[in-house]
Amino acid sequence: MIDLYFAPTPNGWKISIMLEELRLPYRVLPVDLRGGGQFEPGFLKISPNNRIPAIVDHAPSDSGDPLSVFESGAILIYLAEKAGQLLPCTARGRSGVVQWVLWQMSGFGPMLGQHGHFALYAPEKIPYAIDRYRDEAARLYGVLDRQLAATGAYVAGDYSIADIACFPWAMTHKAQGFTLDDFPAVKRWYAEVRARSQVQAGLAVGKSVKEPLDEEARRNIFGERAKQLLTSRGDGGLRKGRGTQAE
Repeated sequence: MIDLYFAPTPNGWKISIMLEELRLPYRVLPVDLRGGGQFEPGFLKISPNNRIPAIVDHAPSDSGDPLSVFESGAILIYLAEKAGQLLPCTARGRSGVVQWVLWQMSGFGPMLGQHGHFALYAPEKIPYAIDRYRDEAARLYGVLDRQLAATGAYVAGDYSIADIACFPWAMTHKAQGFTLDDFPAVKRWYAEVRARSQVQAGLAVGKSVKEPLDEEARRNIFGERAKQLLTSRGDGGLRKGRGTQAE
């Protein structure tokens, strides 16, 4: 059994989709980001970066004690290796998939996340920030479009964890004001991935959670509480961190 520490966000859906694709038994343990659940000591032992998703595998392949994994990209790789699926075994094939997973983790997700924050959630609209992240997000959509046009199929050729990593972030395109008509290869791929029954099952996890984004929720999700906790613990070197908790 795998425990999935989850909230209904793009990074959370990566793992619920992955578990459905692999048909691995799991139970969902919701983390209330708006209420500050990501700062609970028990969760921090599993995910020291105080972000979802995280998992605990109660039946790891080494037959040892339960194994915890945090960071969505690391979890995707761990689960693929555990099940022997969705990640090629050959050096060339594996390298191609992992490159695109890391591309999503380092670029596509963070840039869309920053654009979404400044365009949709920030209390003050800063045109420079909105334009900066929108331009970079559009550039990355273009990178993905060219790759999908080249493969004619999925991100790294065959369906893999690279697609599972990218798809939930592409789901934000309408809310963020992008149209997939500008990226025809992405549009084709997006429809094909979304039609998968396992993807639909993964997206259904946590679908009913729609709490209001009040002031307390903003403090917990957008970094103010994290900054206060670091200051109160004397982590002076980290006091200026302003990470966004909403993955």
